[in-house]
Amino acid sequence: MNKLILAMGLSTSLMMTGCTTFDAYTGEEKASNTSKGAGIGASAALLASYIANKDKSSSERKKRMLRDAGIGAIVGGGVGYYMDTQEAKLRKQLRSSGVSVERDGDNINLIMPGNITFSTNSNDIKADFYNVLDSVALVLEEFDKTIVVVAGYTDSKGSDSYNQSLSEKRAHSVASYLQTRKISSARLEVIGFGEKNPIADNATEAGRATNRRVEISLIPITQN
Repeated sequence: MNKLILAMGLSTSLMMTGCTTFDAYTGEEKASNTSKGAGIGASAALLASYIANKDKSSSERKKRMLRDAGIGAIVGGGVGYYMDTQEAKLRKQLRSSGVSVERDGDNINLIMPGNITFSTNSNDIKADFYNVLDSVALVLEEFDKTIVVVAGYTDSKGSDSYNQSLSEKRAHSVASYLQTRKISSARLEVIGFGEKNPIADNATEAGRATNRRVEISLIPITQN
């Protein structure tokens, strides 16, 4: 019997440093933070662990999700082409937006810095960022054979509990807005990681600004 699986391996391949990053302003390929250290690979592993642990609670979860969202899975070897095409459209839509588009195997990560999404200590989306999220939603609606994981992160200032709560609220704000733009709630996973997995140095203001972010990870659903 065929069974539906997320196309996200839990092997050490998620810790690889070969992610492809495209500059949000120029569209040119560049070296990512991961190629210099931990960064994106650690985010992928953290996300993989979250998805795996959640799936353990219900073996039928993905089947219910596909049914409730009214979508199908990617069949055979078409996943790479499907994600390539989606990546190209996202890169075109998000050029000059301040959002970075990163590719990790068959997954796509959208990195949204806090300075363009939220004001300090707020989970209210900035008014001028709605157009960016509208652009993302248009592509997500077209390419619906993916899980959309919205993850919030903070810098290290403040208490652990405050940062955890703020990261969750910010992730929920983004996910809630995507739902208003026709993205099914059945496709959405929302998680806050607080100050875990910094991708820059929290000792500097620039580093803290980088760590205050929301990431949207697009994970293809395949049928084996």
